Amino acid sequence: QVQLVESGGGLAQPGGSLRLSCEASGFTFKNYAMSWARQIPGKGLEWIGGIYSNGAETYYADSVKGRFTISRDNAKNTLYLQMNSLKLEDTALYHCARGGSSTSMSSWGQGTQVTVSS
Repeated sequence: QVQLVESGGGLAQPGGSLRLSCEASGFTFKNYAMSWARQIPGKGLEWIGGIYSNGAETYYADSVKGRFTISRDNAKNTLYLQMNSLKLEDTALYHCARGGSSTSMSSWGQGTQVTVSS
């Protein structure tokens, strides 16, 4: 079955950086577009960006554009999210998901917590 395991979350200061990873198994990773999404307690799941199956293109929500970068290594079945210039409002539980858009996400992992605090 589809398994997605996120890691790399933690505590960062405003303006700082973190890099999240997502290890995928149970499906042919290189054949699927992938996404990152985040969840803030009391709010719904916010899609923040996606990447083509071959990594050729990426696209982002306005809330993270210019600060976050999605990449992937199909040889390692791993998806990445580089987060720079972190803001307090980036505090959330971050999930990777199979599917490249908010409407096509079909599976996601347990998530990794990112807390931005001074």
